[in-house]
Amino acid sequence: MRKSIASYLALTLTICILLFVSFLSNETIDLSKYSTNGLELHYTVSQDESIKGNVLASNDVNQSFSPYLGKCFVGFKEALAFKESGGNYFSVNTLGYLGKYQFGKETLKMIGINNPGLFLKNPILQEKAFIANAARNKWILRRDIKNFVGRRINGILVTESGILAAAHLAGPGSVKKYLRSYGLDNFADGYGTTVQYYMKRFSGYDTSFVKPNKLAKAI
Repeated sequence: MRKSIASYLALTLTICILLFVSFLSNETIDLSKYSTNGLELHYTVSQDESIKGNVLASNDVNQSFSPYLGKCFVGFKEALAFKESGGNYFSVNTLGYLGKYQFGKETLKMIGINNPGLFLKNPILQEKAFIANAARNKWILRRDIKNFVGRRINGILVTESGILAAAHLAGPGSVKKYLRSYGLDNFADGYGTTVQYYMKRFSGYDTSFVKPNKLAKAI
């Protein structure tokens, strides 16, 4: 009986408190204070689903590198471009390498580009050149990709994207030497950047979009 009386009293007290609070709060909450109108929002949604339809996402010369592209193919090429030139299509370094992805003239010839001046002025051609060169390198390194991806060399996990990035830096021949010597033959470019560094820095991206092609051309 005492428990029942206590329960009724507790229920009555609770109802009274709720009624009291409701009478005090006659104001309506102003949700406009929480509006995002005018704010610059940064989304981190993966772009993986739209890769095939928008691989040349950076054709706009005014587009800046975004750290939110994740591990998709667009993220891979933009991260590599940012390391190479800061994403600048019109960059020429002190060694004469050209454009957003810092191509050498001999590499350009191999993918069908014989006019470096025209190449430097054409962002769309630079994007095509990057994909063509990656496809060609992937064909040359296809056996090494099969044999070494998933292994560790000098503590670094070998991935396809790391291999392709290193091939962009040093050429597929230097990457073969690095892999087949298990890291003993570690080429460095004119600025001291090594195959191993690129293997680590650009590890784990999805480069399945790139199809091996021995005869890949940008033009």
